Amino acid sequence: MHREFQNPYPDRTEADIAPADVSGTESELLRAELAEQKDQNLRLAADFENFKRRSRQESEVRASAQKESFIQELLPVLDNLERAMGSGASPDSRQFHQGVKLTLQQMRGLLHQHGIEIQECVGQPFDPHQHEAVALHHDPAQPDHAILEVYQSGYRRGESVFRPAKVVVNDLTHSTQARHVR
Repeated sequence: MHREFQNPYPDRTEADIAPADVSGTESELLRAELAEQKDQNLRLAADFENFKRRSRQESEVRASAQKESFIQELLPVLDNLERAMGSGASPDSRQFHQGVKLTLQQMRGLLHQHGIEIQECVGQPFDPHQHEAVALHHDPAQPDHAILEVYQSGYRRGESVFRPAKVVVNDLTHSTQARHVR
């Protein structure tokens, strides 16, 4: 028994109905493409997260290696300080003083290799961006706001301040007694 196709839409022909089937197929194809695009996007996002994680880990390893290298360069300076302390020379002796002086020069040379320079500031005008005033003194022989003394050396890397110098500043506008700023 053979059944003939019965058109559910008597006012349409079979040719009119066929495009609806094609649009259903197109819809399925579009859904499949969309699913594939979503999958690609998820994979790309995962790859990017992995890249960021690897980059962060590599950066941490590189920073750690640089610190380790600097410490390796610093160890001979510490060795020299230990030798000076263990030499049996008294802290008042010339030999002890010379050993500490040489070690200090070695340390400054090491800092210089890493781009850190000491700020020479005695006699220079006080600059709050480069110096930290810890006391004021009155010295009429020096200009107002000139740096008279350095309590703690300051350092810079290129043009930027690495650590500000702690200084005594000349103050000609107030009484002749020294004052501490802090």
